[in-house]
Parts: sequence; C-alpha cells; structure tokens
Amino acid sequence: MSSVRGLYVIRGGSMTAAVATRPRRDDTTGDVPDDGRLATLELHFSRFDTWYEIDSAWEGRFMESIKRGAFRKTMKERGNQVKVLFNHGFDPQIGDKALGVPEVLEERDDAPYLQAPLLDTSYNRDLLPGLRAGAYGSSFMFEVIRDEWNMEPEKSDHNPEGLPERTIKEVRLFEAGPVTWPANPEATAGVRSGVDWYAEQLQRRDQDRYDQLARSFAAFRALVGLGTPAEGAASQATPNPATPASDTRSDRHVKGVSADVRRRRLQLLDLAKR
Repeated sequence: MSSVRGLYVIRGGSMTAAVATRPRRDDTTGDVPDDGRLATLELHFSRFDTWYEIDSAWEGRFMESIKRGAFRKTMKERGNQVKVLFNHGFDPQIGDKALGVPEVLEERDDAPYLQAPLLDTSYNRDLLPGLRAGAYGSSFMFEVIRDEWNMEPEKSDHNPEGLPERTIKEVRLFEAGPVTWPANPEATAGVRSGVDWYAEQLQRRDQDRYDQLARSFAAFRALVGLGTPAEGAASQATPNPATPASDTRSDRHVKGVSADVRRRRLQLLDLAKR
C-alpha cells in the first residue's frame, strides 16, 4: 500500500543506547586525543519480524512489525545524512545539536544498527555518564514508504485480540539517538508510540508544524480505516477542510463503508502516490 507521504513516525529501539568504547587517553597527560572523538555511541533499532502493539491517540491501535530489509535502501542512499540527536532534538539544553555523524549504519541479523563517534563537546560530555550507566533508551524517526495491512487477522499468540496488523516493508530513516523516555516496542503496558510524545513537544515549539502533523495523521487514519479514541490530542486538532476527518468510532475494524468514504480514501491514495 502507498502510505501518506511526509508522515514522520517515532519508534523505540530494541536496546538501550550504549557507549561502545571508552575515550583513549594519553598516558602522560591524561587528556583525550584531539581527534574529534569523545567516545562511540551504539544504537540498535526495533527488532525485525517482531510484533509489537501501537496504542496511540494519533496513530490508532494496531499491531506492527518491521521486515528485515526495510532499512537497506535508505541506509545506502542517505548514509551520513541521518541525524544523531538527543531526545529527537527537543532537549531544553542540547536542542537539535548533533551528537555525532554515523560511521556505521547497517542492517544486522536481528535489527538495524548505528554507530557514531561522539563529537568532543560539552553537551556530549554531560551525556557520557548516563550513556555508560545505561540510563538512556534509544529511539528513531522515519517515514514509511511501503507497508502492508491485514485489517481482519485471525487471533493469534502475538495478536490475541485480532487487532489490525501492519507490516512495514520499506522506510526512509531521518534521525536516531538516545532518549530519556523511550517508546519501547517490547513494553507490556502503556502507550507504545513515540508520536504522542513528539506531538506534545511539537505543539509547544511550532503550532504550524503541529497542525500539519494533525492533518497528516487524520489522512493516515482515514486512508487505512483506523478508529481512534474519542478524546485525545489527535481528536482535538482542527482538521484541514480538504482532508477527510478521522473515523472516531470505537470499533477498530472496518466492517463496511459508504460510497462517499470510499471516494475520499481513493482521493487520499491518489495524493499519496504523487
């Protein structure tokens, strides 16, 4: 299926952010060599072919998994264009300053992997103790390029409620890094989507971008046919008159739609392909 383009999604990594190597110090002076490297950050993203639940006022409620190979093209094409930020650039002290530039960006057997030398800066020095102690999780931001939906799956061990299932087959990776509160896809309770947190931060900083995000997710839910809670951030956003409003019914599955709804979804599909 063609997805709504320009829709940024945040997911938690499968492991905590870690420091791969300690700084190399001069035996005489004790100083770190002036090579621009403070230490090396390691990030493992969400595990391949593993089902996790998305429960979000913005995205809806469904099961999701990422296929191995989904990152291959974006890693080859974007390489060191991928940004490495702390808390997705919303930290009040660090802001959107880069922590480093990816040196290794590849798919491994179980998950995508990033390795970036940390720049020798004051803000990275402040982060180092927490990174070494395993105090931070990892998270990444991406756009879904290709996905596949099963709206009426059979109940199973990984999906006991029979929620709609989304398989992500290709993404465009924009940013990854350590975060204080990761949206852990392997968590057993709580909201499993970083989009809710991201929208809250964005509304404080840039109302126009927040409104654009709200319209994009309204289009996404209408395109796929997902219901969302009657209350919540997404339902409070003012929709664009040109964008169909999201379906706010409490049922999760689409059991039948009117001709008007089908027409609007076809229009959205056409827009998504442009």
